[in-house]
Amino acid sequence: MLKSDKYPHPLSQANATQLNVDEDELNLGQIATVLRRRILLIAGITAVVATAAVLKAETDPPVYQGSFEILTNPVTGESKAIADVPQTINSNSQGDLVASAESEKQVATTIKVLQSHRVLDPIIEKLQPQYPDLTYSEILNDLTIESKQPNILEVAYTHPDQRQVSDFSKLLADAYLNYSLAERQADVDQAIVFVNKQRQPLEQTVKFWQNKMRDLRLGNNLIDPLQKGQELTGQVATLQQQRIETRVQLEQLAARYEDLQRELAQQPGERAGNSVLSENARYQKILDQIQGADITIQQQSAVLTDDNPRMVTLKQTKAYLLPLLAQEESRVQKELQSRLRELAARDSSLDEKIRGLNSEVRSLANVSRDYSNIERELQIVTNALNQFTAKQQALQIEKAQKQQPWQLLDPKLAKVNEPDPVSSGAKKNLALGGILGLLLGVGVALAVDKLSNIFYTSKELKDATRLPLLGIVPLRKELGGVTQESPVGVQQASRASFFEVFRSLYTNILLLGSDVPIRSLVISSVGQGDGKSTVAVQLAQAAAAMGQRVLLVDANLRAPSLHNLVGIMNIQGLTDVISQDLDWNNVIERSPQEENLYVMSAGPIPPDSVRLLASQKMQDLMDNLHNSFDLVIYDTPPLLGFADAYLLAANTNGMVLVAGLGKLKRTELHQALDEVQISGTPILGIIANKSKDAMPASYNYYQQYSQQNRSLERVREEAGSEVASSLSISSSLRRSRRR
Repeated sequence: MLKSDKYPHPLSQANATQLNVDEDELNLGQIATVLRRRILLIAGITAVVATAAVLKAETDPPVYQGSFEILTNPVTGESKAIADVPQTINSNSQGDLVASAESEKQVATTIKVLQSHRVLDPIIEKLQPQYPDLTYSEILNDLTIESKQPNILEVAYTHPDQRQVSDFSKLLADAYLNYSLAERQADVDQAIVFVNKQRQPLEQTVKFWQNKMRDLRLGNNLIDPLQKGQELTGQVATLQQQRIETRVQLEQLAARYEDLQRELAQQPGERAGNSVLSENARYQKILDQIQGADITIQQQSAVLTDDNPRMVTLKQTKAYLLPLLAQEESRVQKELQSRLRELAARDSSLDEKIRGLNSEVRSLANVSRDYSNIERELQIVTNALNQFTAKQQALQIEKAQKQQPWQLLDPKLAKVNEPDPVSSGAKKNLALGGILGLLLGVGVALAVDKLSNIFYTSKELKDATRLPLLGIVPLRKELGGVTQESPVGVQQASRASFFEVFRSLYTNILLLGSDVPIRSLVISSVGQGDGKSTVAVQLAQAAAAMGQRVLLVDANLRAPSLHNLVGIMNIQGLTDVISQDLDWNNVIERSPQEENLYVMSAGPIPPDSVRLLASQKMQDLMDNLHNSFDLVIYDTPPLLGFADAYLLAANTNGMVLVAGLGKLKRTELHQALDEVQISGTPILGIIANKSKDAMPASYNYYQQYSQQNRSLERVREEAGSEVASSLSISSSLRRSRRR
C-alpha cells in the first residue's frame, strides 16, 4: 500500500499552485499598514527636513520684491463705444460690455510674450548703463507672471538690490501698458490690410456674375425663369386636359361608327333597335313610311291583286322611299366619318402643341439651373463683399481708439521706489519642508520596510503565500492590560478568549477534511521562535476539549520542549519506543490539563534523529498511533536546515505551518516553501502567530468589567456617604432627646 493511500491529503492538488510567494507585490493596504508601523520614522524625518528648511530661510539674506497687477480687459469709454459696433475685434456677439475671459491657452501665450526678448530687451538697454550686470536670463529667473483671476495678471520682480527692483518694476509696468496699445493697434492695422486685400477680388467677382445674369436674361428673353416655368407648366396641363377630353369623344364616336356599320350590314327590318340610326329623325321617318307601306301592302294583298292600281301605287311608293333611306344612311355615315376626322385632327394638334411646350419646358429647366447657379454665386460673393465692407468700416472706427487696453490695478505703484523686503519665507519653507520631509519619510519607511523583509500582518502573509489561513493567534501582550493583578473574572475571560482561537483553528482544520477526515498532522515552522510548540499544545488542548481523543507527540528530537509546556517529566519518550522496542502505551502520559489529551515526550536526545524518524519502526509506530487516536499532532523541528518535518509529514494527512509575525522573513519563507514544493510535502494551511491586529474578545470584556467595577465603587461611595450622614443625624436626634 502506498503512503498516499494510507494518509490521503485533502489539499494535495492545490499545493502546486498555492506555494507561490510574491515578494514584489505591494498594494495600497500594505502601504497603509507600513506607514502606520513606521509612523515614528516618518515623523522624525519630516521634523528634521522641516527644521532644516526653516533654518535655511532664517539665514538667507533679505530679498526685495516689486509687484503690480494688470487688468487685461478693462471697461473704458472707448471700449463701450465700440462694443456695440459689429464686426470690430473687441465687439461681443451677445452685446456684453466686458469681453469674455481669456482661455488658459491665451493666458499662457500672453505670459510667454511678456517674458520674451521683444518686451524685455528695451528695458534692459535702458537699465544697463546703471546696472551693467543686468541680463535677460537673470531677469527671466527673477520675474514671475501669474494669472490667479480671470483677466488679471500678477507681475512680481524679486532681487536683492532694492533700487534695481524699483527701477525695473516702473519700466516694466510702462512697457506692458504700451505693449497692450501697440498690440491692439497692430492687430487692427493688420486686419484692415487683410480686409482691403479681400475686397478687391470680391468686387470683380460680383461684376462678373452680374454680367452673366444679364446675358442669360437677354439671350432667353425672360426675367424670371421660375415664373416662366410656371406659365408653361399651366399651359401644358390645360392642353393635356383638352387632349384627354378629345380622345374620350373620339373613342365614343368611333364606337358609334362601328355600331352604324354593323346596323347597315343588317336588313332594314332588323335595324329598328339600333341607337345610332334611331336617333336620326329623318331616317326614322322614312323608315316608318316604308314600314307603313309594307304593312299596307300586306293588308291589301289579301284583297287586291298585284296589278291593281292601288297595289301598284303602294309598291311605287315603297320603291321611292328605299333610295331615300339609303341616301339617309349614307349621309349619317359620312357625317360620323367627318366628325371622326375632325376629332383625330384636333387630337393630333393638341399632341403636337404639348410636345412643343414640353420641349420648351425642358429647355427652360437648363436655363433655370444656370440662372439659379448664377444667382447663388452672385448672392454668396455679394454677402461676402458686404461683410468685408462692414468689417472695414468697423475697423476704421476701432483704429481711432487711443486709450491703452490694459490698466494697472495697484494705485500704490508710485511707492515702488521703496519696495519692502520679502518675508524670509520661514512659513513657506516650513510648509515645503514639511511636505518634502513627509514624502521623504514615506519613501524611507517603505524602503526600510522592504529591506526588513519581514511579515507583520496576517494579510501580508496570506497574500504572499496563497495558502489557506487556518487561524490568527494574537500576541499575549495584546490582551488589553489583562495581568495577574486583574480581577479573576477578567483573567478567566482572557484565557477563555485565547483558547477560543484554537477552537476555531481546529474547526477550520476539520473543514479541510470534509471528504477525507484529518487524523494526523505535523506542526512546524520556518525557523526558531515562531511559537510552533505553543500552538501545538494549545491546538491539542482545544481538540481534546471538543471531545476528541488526542495524542501530542514531541518529535523534536533535537531540542524537545513539549514536556515543559504540558507539565510532565521527560524520562521516557519517542526515542525509547523506537530504539528499545518499548510499548508506546507504557510511554504516553495523560495530560494533567485535559482528560482526553495524551502526550508522548521526546525522551533522550539521540545522536542521529533523522535515522530514527526515517526508520521502519517509526512508520509502523505512526500507523498504530493514527489508528488508535482521533487526532495525532507531531511537533517537529523547523523546516530550514532540517529534514525531520518532511519525513514525518509523509506519513500524515499534511503539515500545518506556523508563521511568527514580526519575526518571519520573506526570503526564509520563500526558501522553505520551495523546499516543501520540491519534496512534495502537502501543506494543509498556515497559522499566523503573534498577531498584533487580532484583538481577543477578552479586551472588550475587561473594559466592560472595569466600567462596571467603577460604577459599583461610585454606588458604594455614595451609599456610604448617605449612611454616614443618616447616622450623624440619628445621633444628633438622640442627643437632643436626652437633653
